[in-house]
Amino acid sequence: MKKYIGFFALALMLLSGLPLLADNNTTSDDAAIVRNLDIFNSLYRELTTYYVDTLNAERTIENAINAMLDDIDPYTEYIPAKDMNDFNVVSTGQYGGIGSYIMQRTDSAAGVYISSPYEGSPAARAGLRPGDRIDVIDGDSVKGWSSDRVSSKLKGQAHTPLQITITRPYDPDSVKTFTIMRDNIKVNPVPYYGVVHGDMGYISLTTYNEASASAVKEAVMELKNNPAVKGLVLDLRGNGGGLLESAVQIVGLFVPKGTQVVMTRSREKSSEKVYKTTSDPIDTRIPLVVLVDGGTASSSEITAGALQDLDRAVIVGSRSFGKGLVQTTRPLPFDGTLKVTISKYYIPSGRLIQEVDYAQRNADGSYKRNADSLAHVFHTAHGREVRDGGGITPDVKVEPIEPTRLVYNIVRDQWAFDYATRFAATHPSIATPDKFEIDDSIWNDFKRFIDPSRFNYDRVCENGLKQLRELAKTEGYANDETAEAFDKLETLLKHDLDHDLDLHREIISKYLAQEILDRYYFVRGQVEYSVRHDKAIDEAHRVLADPAQWARTLGLKK
Repeated sequence: MKKYIGFFALALMLLSGLPLLADNNTTSDDAAIVRNLDIFNSLYRELTTYYVDTLNAERTIENAINAMLDDIDPYTEYIPAKDMNDFNVVSTGQYGGIGSYIMQRTDSAAGVYISSPYEGSPAARAGLRPGDRIDVIDGDSVKGWSSDRVSSKLKGQAHTPLQITITRPYDPDSVKTFTIMRDNIKVNPVPYYGVVHGDMGYISLTTYNEASASAVKEAVMELKNNPAVKGLVLDLRGNGGGLLESAVQIVGLFVPKGTQVVMTRSREKSSEKVYKTTSDPIDTRIPLVVLVDGGTASSSEITAGALQDLDRAVIVGSRSFGKGLVQTTRPLPFDGTLKVTISKYYIPSGRLIQEVDYAQRNADGSYKRNADSLAHVFHTAHGREVRDGGGITPDVKVEPIEPTRLVYNIVRDQWAFDYATRFAATHPSIATPDKFEIDDSIWNDFKRFIDPSRFNYDRVCENGLKQLRELAKTEGYANDETAEAFDKLETLLKHDLDHDLDLHREIISKYLAQEILDRYYFVRGQVEYSVRHDKAIDEAHRVLADPAQWARTLGLKK
């Protein structure tokens, strides 16, 4: 019964605390809180007493908590003690373990697999490879385990050993056992930086953790000392953000000390907080481009938006995600944590880039989005017009290529992943990322690797045609003439896998090359290859190639 009481106390604390974040402490509000807590208390007591089956107290209360929080916004969440290690990895970028991404498969090759070891990690040093199926950890079979459970088993204190048995496909000696010493794993927020197009410094930043600012600073200084580099590109595409302070520090590398980067405002105006740069910059004049897309969110939007508002960087790409909310953590009983939205942030021009209004709902229950037509005009440091209410709009737009359903199926069903695993088993080495290409030999071998009988098309056309046949019957149009027309259309819409693959070879080759390169050069090789086949990077180089045009875009005098 103590367990029930503990989780019930947690629910009471949350239920009593959160309404106070939304309303003033009026008498009526206090009465409503007490009344609703009494209802919840009575309801839960009746359930535990009279429900036909025994309730799982932990799951029941946790579901109630999550349902309540889901009604607020996607970023306010309850983190139980068992999930705190994973949460801390995001902010610190460090954990004790073997250093590898893993993935769970539910297809014919069901199980948990090594997906991509970190370069230089214990997993990589021991010889684990992408495609290895994890079978046994420290004597325990993991068959049927979830990836979360396997991950928890792999993690542990640095300098403690574990034994792992794997099955390696395409290897004559397929069952292998490794003894690995766990280490303090540091997630590198800058997997690659280097010189692109001969004169452009490129930095890929994937997250905002405690090491992000120092990693970007190191990259900037090394690139800046290269006499060939005439400008810098900071790639924030797909960067979902992280620590706000890291964003302020990164902006501070390029603007004068004491520059305001962002301001946060909560419900109480007295809690308004201004964040300014606190260190001397590395360079306030070198031409700078920032790449963004729909996956650029939160702290990465602060970086991009501040540099845009300060007329310090030209923003290239597609519109960013639009998250203008700030979260903090609050301790809860039994070592749990509440991550709660406490404020909104405003970048230097004064604009809020939050796109979704979580306080309002549409008739269908979905959250309301701020319409572009209702956006307000703000101005950058040199008078350029910028708008609020929907992410960062680039100064130079480059829309991303949308993958087709065919490409989606190849990635989803692991065809490229499995082929790369087989390829690596028979090719001890390949060309470096700056020279590697999917030539005709590799491409044709990949096509032969795909079994048409097992390839799962998303049968959108077939299902649509089937529905149309049914509608024709319902509406009274089914006859020999329409049946003949449907049959002909069905023939025209029949998939030809070989033709479809060749039609989409360019984009499929990019995914395939990155999977292959990961086996030899890790994430660094993937990024180094991708920058050679990237329209946004090409556009960034075009912008930087003409310093006068770069300055005019920002409203600077050059």
